Amino acid sequence: MAVRAIRGATQAGVNSKEEILEATTELVTEVMTRNELTTDHVISVLFTATPDLTAEFPALAARKLGFHEVPLLCASEINVPHALPRVIRLLAHVETAKPRSAIQHVYLRGATVLRLDIAQ
Repeated sequence: MAVRAIRGATQAGVNSKEEILEATTELVTEVMTRNELTTDHVISVLFTATPDLTAEFPALAARKLGFHEVPLLCASEINVPHALPRVIRLLAHVETAKPRSAIQHVYLRGATVLRLDIAQ
């Protein structure tokens, strides 16, 4: 097994608890599904949100998905004037037998514009 990092991002429609949890749940689920992972594979996950998302911690969505023993951390993105608004990002560190080239990074909703080269 190797340690790999997986990136992902999504965009919430509005700054509400429900929207942040829904968007984050979708993102985490897609990362796990596309990379054939269980929570046992996950070492840690760092979530960030743009400064305009303050209604809830994105990590709560992961906890609700069963990430009870996985260290999770939320942080705020730097406030860049031209940045895409209402973006939730994640950086997951996982143990997997997959080579780096087989890792699927996940960009959803409006966040696909952040990485057109790898967005699915």
